[in-house]
Parts: sequence; structure tokens; C-alpha cells
Amino acid sequence: QVQLVESGGGLVQAGGSLRLSCAASGMILSHYTMGWYRQAPGKQRELVADATSGGYTKYADSVKGRFTISRDNAKNTVYLQMNSLKPEDTAVYYCSAKVIPSSYWGQGTQVTVSS
Repeated sequence: QVQLVESGGGLVQAGGSLRLSCAASGMILSHYTMGWYRQAPGKQRELVADATSGGYTKYADSVKGRFTISRDNAKNTVYLQMNSLKPEDTAVYYCSAKVIPSSYWGQGTQVTVSS
């Protein structure tokens, strides 16, 4: 079965960087649109960034210029490089894999940015 496992979250000071990883198994990553979402306490889950199988990327306005999504199809892994982190980036970050009609989610990794 498909499994997505996120890692790389943690506590960082404002202005710092983190790199999240999402290791996929039971699927061929190159066939899927891979994405990162986040959910802060009391808020809805929101798209942070995604990358289609064709290499097209999309970012939330709030992270443009600071975050970069990348995918290594050979390693079946997708990454989210997060720079210039802000306290408002604090959330649980989830990896997603989507190809119509299926979608899969990881368990999430906590990112906390202190001011």
C-alpha cells in the first residue's frame, strides 16, 4: 500500500531554515503530483507548494521566494526547503500524493518557529 513518511521538522528560530523530506513507498512517485500542506492550530489545512509529474510547481503566496519544493523520482522522495522562516510558518506539515482519482497523505511533521 501507499505510504508517505515525513521527516525533518523541528524547532527553529525565526530567520532559520529547515528541510522537510517525504519518503514514498508502494507507489511510483513520478506518476503523482506531490505536495506539501500545512495546518496551524485552529486553522484549515492549506496548500504550501506542489509539483506535478511534469515538473510544474505552485506555491502559496505566503511562501513564495522562501520555500522550494523539489522531487527526486529516483529516490521516491519529495523535499521542501524552507528558508527565512517566520513564526507564522508554525504548523504541522503534511506530504500529499495525488493522481486522479486517488490521494494519499502522510502523518505530518511539526514545524515550530520561535520569534
